Amino acid sequence: MKFKFLNVLFILAIMFISSLANAGLISRLGGLAYYDDVADLTWLADANYAKTSGYSIDGSMSWVDANSWAASLSVGGNDNWRLADTLLFDASCNTQTSGPYGSYGDWCTGSEMGSLFYTALGNVTGRATTYLDNKGPFNNIKYDSYWTATQKSSSNTLAFNMGNGSTEFHNMASHAYAWAVQSGDVAKTVPEPSTLAIFALGLIGLVSRRFKKH
Repeated sequence: MKFKFLNVLFILAIMFISSLANAGLISRLGGLAYYDDVADLTWLADANYAKTSGYSIDGSMSWVDANSWAASLSVGGNDNWRLADTLLFDASCNTQTSGPYGSYGDWCTGSEMGSLFYTALGNVTGRATTYLDNKGPFNNIKYDSYWTATQKSSSNTLAFNMGNGSTEFHNMASHAYAWAVQSGDVAKTVPEPSTLAIFALGLIGLVSRRFKKH
């Protein structure tokens, strides 16, 4: 009976560890941020933290203010926050739409915000209407444009629309929302899933040996 219990415990431990190892978004800073282990980026859990923190009345601001806000952030002892980068025309963009600032890439899945929208959250392209179906663990996501750090010219830059996953040009003086991101994992001191797996399996092995002896 004891050995059956140990076998069940062992299987549950393996299932739990496997889920950790395959997790795309991992909680960090006590749930204040989430680490994307595929893109190697850490995003604030609150997608409108500028409003939550009182920096902006509704969270929207100019591009210059958005960059200043991100650079001044200190969350959970981490102060290396910034706006996401968006490659002007990465390989995943379809440069098919024309506007006052020229053509822009509609579905830039390879950008940092594109990677979050499409890869980490699993949203899809191809709809003309709002389709942010999956928000994941994040809160306060606006169905609107978010500034990126990528500047097109002295007057306009790129913004990513979290409502439909498109990348657009915006005048830097206009208002859009800001979502802070940080390169890498903010909690490198936390054991990796592989380390946790080795520890857990070793612990189960020791318990099993003690039961056998008795």
